[in-house]
Amino acid sequence: MSNLAILGGTPVIDAPFEIYNRIGPAERQAVFDTLETGVLSGYIGAPGPEFNGGPKVRELEERWSDAFEVRHSVAVNSATSGLFAAMGACGVSAGDEVIVPPYTMSATAMAPLVYGATPVFVDIEPETFCLDVELVRAAITDRTRAVIAVNLFGHPAQLAELRILADARGLRLIEDNAQAPLASEHGAFAGTIGHLGVFSLNRHKHIQTGEGGLCTTDDDDLALRLKLIRNHGENLVDHYGIDDIAGLVGFNYRLSELAAAVGLAQLDRAPEIIAEREGFGVRLSKGLAGLDGLTPPTAREGCRHVFYAWPLRFDPDVVGISRSVFVRAMAAEGVPLNEGYIEPLYLLPLFQRRTAIARNGAPFNTDNRTYAPGLCPVTERMYNIEEIGFGICAFELSDQIIDRIIEAFHKVYDARDHLHGLQDAS
Repeated sequence: MSNLAILGGTPVIDAPFEIYNRIGPAERQAVFDTLETGVLSGYIGAPGPEFNGGPKVRELEERWSDAFEVRHSVAVNSATSGLFAAMGACGVSAGDEVIVPPYTMSATAMAPLVYGATPVFVDIEPETFCLDVELVRAAITDRTRAVIAVNLFGHPAQLAELRILADARGLRLIEDNAQAPLASEHGAFAGTIGHLGVFSLNRHKHIQTGEGGLCTTDDDDLALRLKLIRNHGENLVDHYGIDDIAGLVGFNYRLSELAAAVGLAQLDRAPEIIAEREGFGVRLSKGLAGLDGLTPPTAREGCRHVFYAWPLRFDPDVVGISRSVFVRAMAAEGVPLNEGYIEPLYLLPLFQRRTAIARNGAPFNTDNRTYAPGLCPVTERMYNIEEIGFGICAFELSDQIIDRIIEAFHKVYDARDHLHGLQDAS
């Protein structure tokens, strides 16, 4: 008789997971000190030092550059804002194409659209869930302006190879590094290998300010263009002697002094916070090694995986039950898992209806590109069949809790033959 909780047995974990709280005394003191100054935002959209924000924003940018060994950091109010600004800074415009992965948060593909460019979806590697370099190579046309590589779940894409390819073809490589701070490839930080990187400080990332982000680059011109786009830069193009003003319509992407103060405190703790989450991911993967049909995530040789999330590959043909049944059985044992990550972005209504920023169909009316199911088969297989996710950065965890999660996995896996009767309910 099985002791599986889904069949009436006792669950391995009998209390709900607590939400992970990254905020401590240092962050609270930083907010209090900033409130005492009365300066909650230091920006003015005009020439002068305040064009670049208040003292906390400028300090965060300087220290971020030091921490990630990059020439320039530009603070913004979200990673989405950073991606949008990156498109403008790189000169992406109507008629251009930008290569993006489909297995990512939607902002990655929305960024080209808001500048009138066409997102070109390229499939991912099953091992890392990141862009497949050879498929990127095959997708480049004379309209391609840039590639956005997402370092998904905390693991770097093949960034060095993508940078070589981008440089050879005259393209810009932008890294969406929202999920991978302090990840690295062959000793270089993710977010600094492309021409431009975008980091997130959203509330559920490794380190957070509630909302916020930073862009990184070693290119002086790109850094200036990012700052102009961040802060109503159309008023300052003459002041800075900018000849190529395409894409420099400015927005309000400005980070507040309060958020920057929290960011500074979080940055001090980042190595410790990220190493802890990485350790949980590694421990979980090691605990499931050798289970046929379950492929836990590991780092590619020469890379550091910082485990924003923990994506397991599940083979239903080998395990003998569906992913849905397995996830339901794990939930009964007290372990919350996700079936897939995000539906392939090209299946969103705006791509299926070919209507986004304009009623006349632009930019989709510039070609006959289709976004039919089957466009990226690896992505669709991961989303529909194989990938199971656990939120390493979502919950308060400890080695003891990770060991209980491992215990639950083994319990369900070893008793999976008792679950065949649940297949029809999946």
